[in-house]
Amino acid sequence: MKTKIIAVIGPTASGKTSLAVKIAERFNGSVISADSMQIYKHMQIATAKPTREEMKNIRHYLIDFLEPSEAYSVGQYVSDAKQAVREILSEGKLPIICGGTGLYVDSLLNGIDFVDDSVDNALRNELKSLCEEKGVDYLLDILREFDPESAQRLSSEKNPKRVARAIEIYKTTGITITEQNKNSRLRESEFEPLCFGLTADNRQYLYDRINHRVDLMLKEGLIDEARGILSRGLSDTARGAIGYRQLKPYFDGEKSLDECIERLKIETRHYAKRQLTWFKRNENIIWLNIDELKTADDQLNSIDSKIRGFLYG
Repeated sequence: MKTKIIAVIGPTASGKTSLAVKIAERFNGSVISADSMQIYKHMQIATAKPTREEMKNIRHYLIDFLEPSEAYSVGQYVSDAKQAVREILSEGKLPIICGGTGLYVDSLLNGIDFVDDSVDNALRNELKSLCEEKGVDYLLDILREFDPESAQRLSSEKNPKRVARAIEIYKTTGITITEQNKNSRLRESEFEPLCFGLTADNRQYLYDRINHRVDLMLKEGLIDEARGILSRGLSDTARGAIGYRQLKPYFDGEKSLDECIERLKIETRHYAKRQLTWFKRNENIIWLNIDELKTADDQLNSIDSKIRGFLYG
């Protein structure tokens, strides 16, 4: 029998944590974060890490446990999340996945196995230098030679780290990500998920929430946090966090604070758009419009019967 699991996904600033906590309160659950930046210590404000008050005494897993200098992979996440699921089930509780890192969510729920999750630092540095010198399109051309399907899939977002990782996996294992994913689909996932997604028919409503969140982060001390984080040695994963590098030109005296804040808001809105694009490919997600159901209570009440039917029907 497959393990039943609830997932709450969606873009940044959509209210995922509030809904996940409400579900956990009503259905005796614990929350497993699926956020690639909230794993890091010290990165509190920029990552919108939930506070103790927001967690409301609900146990949260995979938050705030790693130093920013340490790398962390999707394979490690899947392993750690499965361990968290086992702990939650042993306590007789419901596992609830909550986050906006689509690769984490899909890899966990779809049962993707990672053939070799080790890192070849020499190759990684070589690919990073190539990307800086010749651009991500050059890396896509390299990937296209042995894995055209992955190259096609990754060409739309042009994420240098994901393209480089696809090359690195093939060079170190001899197996492409496309082959790996196809082999994984031959094996059934151990989970039976019920997925809820938060979105907004009026996209501007979501963007206004993002802008408001950035303003709130600044009041809470984002500038001091960013200055401290940027002075640390950061892993490639942590370096990708939105909220720090956008402020660096201000610290370096190259741009005004207002210019950097506006850039931060723009890049956060772009990130939200990419998150929605990723999740919209999943036809099994039940979407809730936050511009209609504006509170977590309203959202939970609208899906209560679906959850009860899923768990007890």
